[in-house]
Amino acid sequence: MKHLLAASLAFSSFAAIAQTADTKTTQPEPTQHTFVIKEFRTESGVVLPEARVVYGTYGHLNAAKDNAILLPSHYMAEMHGYDWLIGPGKALDPTKQFLITSELFGNGRSSSPSNTPEPFHGPRFPVTTIRDNVEAVHQLLTTELGVQHLKAVIGFSMGAQQAFQWAVSYPTFMDRVVATSGTAKTYGHGIVRLESQIDAITADPTFNNGDYTVQPKKGIETFNLIWTAWLFSQEWWRQELWRTEEPAGTTFKQVVEKYRTHFIDGADANDLILQMRTWESNDVGATPGFNGDVEKALASIKAPVLYMPSATDLYFPVTDAQYESKFIPHVTLLPIPSLWGHPAGAGASPADASFLNDHIAAFLKIARAD
Repeated sequence: MKHLLAASLAFSSFAAIAQTADTKTTQPEPTQHTFVIKEFRTESGVVLPEARVVYGTYGHLNAAKDNAILLPSHYMAEMHGYDWLIGPGKALDPTKQFLITSELFGNGRSSSPSNTPEPFHGPRFPVTTIRDNVEAVHQLLTTELGVQHLKAVIGFSMGAQQAFQWAVSYPTFMDRVVATSGTAKTYGHGIVRLESQIDAITADPTFNNGDYTVQPKKGIETFNLIWTAWLFSQEWWRQELWRTEEPAGTTFKQVVEKYRTHFIDGADANDLILQMRTWESNDVGATPGFNGDVEKALASIKAPVLYMPSATDLYFPVTDAQYESKFIPHVTLLPIPSLWGHPAGAGASPADASFLNDHIAAFLKIARAD
């Protein structure tokens, strides 16, 4: 079994890091769907005449409609973003569970700045919050699929942000919650990092306040490089662990250039910015009824939570998870012992993938057949 560190993360984003190639098994494929909401009111008060949520499904919903698990997407990811967790020998089995992989607004497939007509095209698309995404998917589940309860919500990165918001907004809607490499609130340092990446894009004169005629290539390349600097741990770079995934003879300079030019191939600048704004605004304390009190919001969570930060994550430091876990009533805090930084939460190395699948399966009380 060989894990491939993709040169291009494209729509699958961090999940491509954890993509597994196994000649003995075939990776299950999701079926793509689109859910359309007419007159969708965002948290900011802007009403989109038509909001579209692209999502994938694996397996079949049983007659009782009680075998569903939701896996909300992470930054710029699409419905394949949880391949590291789905399939033979992994924690989730589509022959037993009905798996739903929803795609965030702004990924270029669900409603986004790049694919929405005026008056909301490009920079005029409203900032959509994590709660907006949760509300849209709640409508999808309850009205289109007829799912009134989930066995679990499992999320990585921005998917973890959504998992926490689900647990606060709909505390009895799921049996269990799993959050890897993501927190219930974006704290100041994370906002500063994201602002630096937004500035990198907008500083390119081609950006033209978001009304560009060609993608701001230099701005996106600078964004790519800043993002890469935070992606893996410092020790990952010192030990040159990139060599475990690159062809023999690859140089450090070539690795850096690859990330600079191919981090998220084909992405639209306004889409990149929109999802960063979504990330920045993440805060379960801002949920109606909690008056900005993140601790009170976390204390309201009823479902058992498996909280799995990466021990070396620079996006979501383990100290943030340690702080938040103190307020969650039924929480298991289990840091991932990895040098792979943020992507450890998506099974970036074989050891990470095994750690995640073993513990998630046990938490969900699912027997794995390796």
